[in-house]
Amino acid sequence: MDATHEVFNQSTPLVDYDLFGTHRAMRDALAFHAPGLQLAPLQALGRELGTAAMQTHARLANVHGPELMTHDRWGRRIDEVEFHPSYHALMAAAVGAGLHGTPWGGGPHAHLQRAAGFMLFTELEPSILCPVSMTYAVAPALRGNAAIQADWSPKLQSRWYDPALRCIADKPGATMGMGMTEKQGGSDVRANTTQACRDGRDAWGERYAVTGHKWFFSAPMCDAFLVLAQAPSGLSCFFLPRVLPDGSRNAIRIQRLKDKLGNKANASSEVEFHAASAWLVGEEGRGVPQILEMGSMTRLDCALGTAGLMRQALALALHHAGQRRAFGKRLVEQPLMRNVLADLALESEAATALALRLAHAVDRATDAHAQLMARLLTPLAKFWICKRGSAFGQEAMECLGGNGYVEEGGQGVMARIYREMPVNSIWEGAGNIMALDLLRVLRKGDVAAALAAELAPARGAHAALDRLAAALPQRVERLADELQARRLAEELALAVQAALLVRHAPPAVADAFCASRIGGDWGRSFGSLPAGCDFDAILARAAPH
Repeated sequence: MDATHEVFNQSTPLVDYDLFGTHRAMRDALAFHAPGLQLAPLQALGRELGTAAMQTHARLANVHGPELMTHDRWGRRIDEVEFHPSYHALMAAAVGAGLHGTPWGGGPHAHLQRAAGFMLFTELEPSILCPVSMTYAVAPALRGNAAIQADWSPKLQSRWYDPALRCIADKPGATMGMGMTEKQGGSDVRANTTQACRDGRDAWGERYAVTGHKWFFSAPMCDAFLVLAQAPSGLSCFFLPRVLPDGSRNAIRIQRLKDKLGNKANASSEVEFHAASAWLVGEEGRGVPQILEMGSMTRLDCALGTAGLMRQALALALHHAGQRRAFGKRLVEQPLMRNVLADLALESEAATALALRLAHAVDRATDAHAQLMARLLTPLAKFWICKRGSAFGQEAMECLGGNGYVEEGGQGVMARIYREMPVNSIWEGAGNIMALDLLRVLRKGDVAAALAAELAPARGAHAALDRLAAALPQRVERLADELQARRLAEELALAVQAALLVRHAPPAVADAFCASRIGGDWGRSFGSLPAGCDFDAILARAAPH
């Protein structure tokens, strides 16, 4: 026999669809925060990212990961990383969409628009966005060295992707990375041992020779990096290029690439510096405050990235459940599956709302309330959205059954999402670091008043939210100790999410979220929403079609 059976009752691929046009939660949040936002770039990006061609690039960039080339064929040290052409195609698309340093060039709602694009791109392929995110984060930090900022900022904001390692003067565009953590310290960067010795002065200011190592040095093929090293006056921030102004290679030795659980298309490395040339950024001894500014931006991207992964996992689950039949019905018609999918939809929309609210605050640099909320929401969003990601990915994968668990030559997008989920929670400060950052924020400024003002427009919409909102200012004033910091972070995040949904989501979504997450009418796993929820409305809103 040529065939033993007919293949049927398998869902079709989710391909050639509009990521932005079908993302109603994102569109409503953008309309709420920025009614006049120009949507044409996001509409074009959403259509491009859903194509079969871009999905193929995402698959190939993960199947054919980066490879380290320490020497050339003649034995010369080169310390280069080779990538599959699909990696470069994805990078060109992300840079071309202005997801890196472009927003710092100005424009109305530039950071909010960039945030939405970043979330959409994450749905396609998240790991190549590591150098894109770092370029976004380091751009404002270069203000600490006016000469370097003048030479590099135009290239970091350029929409031209140029992967070649050459002098910045000869490149139309550039990317940047960071090197903070070392073997002995991790998040405790004050324990760093890498040394920086003064080595003269030139057009870029005070030059130093940096000797030491970095344990996590992501995207080592970037054009330059901001690194931390111990200078005579203490831990300081330095600008360290791959190629020096004279065209020679800097003394950066890539020891090996990390073999990670996920994030496969991105190269993460261990490096050593052999008296590498670097230039001071900011004041000597003020390295930690310098990196905190960068950390705020990368933490925003961690929240945005996880929200994007949630949306893609939900879209895949809904697409599958709408076609797959079991026990006489489509899965989406089965009561328990409807509950699971609706519960995931609520979580995804709440994550989208909180992440975009934070991005909106970044845009409003001259607004005192917005800046206070940015400081508060950064650790909240990074902690809560990223913490929910892994459980979300597992539940969405379960909706596809065994098909969701299979890699199949990189075509298993759900498996890729599941492996990616933990990284945003770990990188740029894990859960405990975020909870401690929250406590530090609560000790500065009138956070209780700002929080009350943030929640006030939602007053009266749901009794459970009103009770929580009334109790939070007192809790903030009392400043819970470290043992309770995670619990406080959860409550604050849920309150802000609920208030946002009340303001720009349909009543079916906001009421179900408040009843389950705040009112307590919910179990300990996804799929335990109360029976009174409007499941039809919630599922229709979340559908990727």
